[in-house]
Amino acid sequence: MATVEREVGDLRIAIDQTLCVAFSDCVTAAPEAFQLKPEGVVDFLDPERVERTRLIAACEACPVDALLVWDVVGTQLVP
Repeated sequence: MATVEREVGDLRIAIDQTLCVAFSDCVTAAPEAFQLKPEGVVDFLDPERVERTRLIAACEACPVDALLVWDVVGTQLVP
């Protein structure tokens, strides 16, 4: 497993799948954006469907900091 990234609007979001332990807090907070894969790690679903504030909050919900978020100028917003 590795890190997967996606640009969503003015955000760059990364999922470090080596850190993910499948708490699924991000999926609960934004089920349109994230999904739990059968192997027990989170992956992107359709994050473009989620408004920016809720998407950031879903990433912040990760208790192991497997989700990272940067803005358009490279400032890290999460964690």
